[in-house]
Amino acid sequence: MIRINLLPEEHRARTKTPLKLMLAVSGAVALNASLGAWWAWAAFGVAAGIEGERSVLQIEMDGLAPQVAHNKSLQAESAQYKTREATLAEITQSRIGWTRKLDEFIDVVNRGDEGQRHLVWFDNFDVSQDNDPRRGSFGSIKANGHSGSDQFAQVANFLQDLEESPFASDFQPPGSPEGSESILDAELMPSVVWAFPLSLEFKSPEERP
Repeated sequence: MIRINLLPEEHRARTKTPLKLMLAVSGAVALNASLGAWWAWAAFGVAAGIEGERSVLQIEMDGLAPQVAHNKSLQAESAQYKTREATLAEITQSRIGWTRKLDEFIDVVNRGDEGQRHLVWFDNFDVSQDNDPRRGSFGSIKANGHSGSDQFAQVANFLQDLEESPFASDFQPPGSPEGSESILDAELMPSVVWAFPLSLEFKSPEERP
């Protein structure tokens, strides 16, 4: 049934919103506002904070990148220098100072007590430094020597003096004395000469002093 209120508006009873409905609507509005504020904070506040931290870390990384690259460069250079140092050490270890060696050899030749212990000279002095570690060969010295005495023991004296001298520190001990006697003119000094070979084998680089 339809009711029509014909009273003037100022005499009509005012319609009031129920309290429960108002509370429910207010609660819903507050809840939606809270959810909206939380979402806005999560979407913008947290994201902005994370973006700020990311920016700070990116700046730090950009600042560290040149240092990291420089450090890697230094490590590469260090490895290269270590390789060079090892190569130079190997070369130095296997190298022999021939000026010093020849001086030492000449000293032994000249220390013959004017022929009382030995009187020797050489036609040649051939050095071979062909290293072949697999075969245990590190080079050798070969020379054709002469002893100006009719006593073959002087050849042994020379080889003994040579073995006990600083010259022999880089070589294996010489072999047993051997040679052949050559008779010369009796008017010459010396009149008898022994020809003998000299052969010395190099020690390995690790065995050298």
